[in-house]
Amino acid sequence: MIQEFKKFIMRGNVVDLAVGIIIGAAFKSVTTSLVKDVITPPIGLILNNFNFDDLFISLNGQFYPTLKDALDASAPIIKVGSFINVCIDFLITAIAIFFLIKFVNHMEEVIDDLGEKEEPEAASKPEPEPEPEPAPPPPPEPTTEERLVAVLEKLSAQLDEA
Repeated sequence: MIQEFKKFIMRGNVVDLAVGIIIGAAFKSVTTSLVKDVITPPIGLILNNFNFDDLFISLNGQFYPTLKDALDASAPIIKVGSFINVCIDFLITAIAIFFLIKFVNHMEEVIDDLGEKEEPEAASKPEPEPEPEPAPPPPPEPTTEERLVAVLEKLSAQLDEA
């Protein structure tokens, strides 16, 4: 069982997943710092020194001037500012991942194009598909003479019956 576990852990997908999780966690801390330390302070300055982290809603109906006062009173609160920061953090992360994937896809296309230019494949023409056999020609239509003979035969048969 230990050998199977070693084999499972050393598979490329598992190692790639582990590396991705570690880099993602590091990236998360970078984007969180970007939001809290770089993006929200200028927005707060524009809004007269407003701090998003201090934005909250008290659920017990009492007024608390700051978030610290509400937390000290153990009041039930909804931290709206914290939620806004997390949403901004998520958007930055999503945009960064979008551009990263777009860049990786572009690089794969460039590498594929380079590979095709370096190793030109023998230009082989595909074999043409055989044409389907033509349908047999329709039987020729009876001539005027043959039609007249058929009509006369019908008339003659009707006269014989009468």
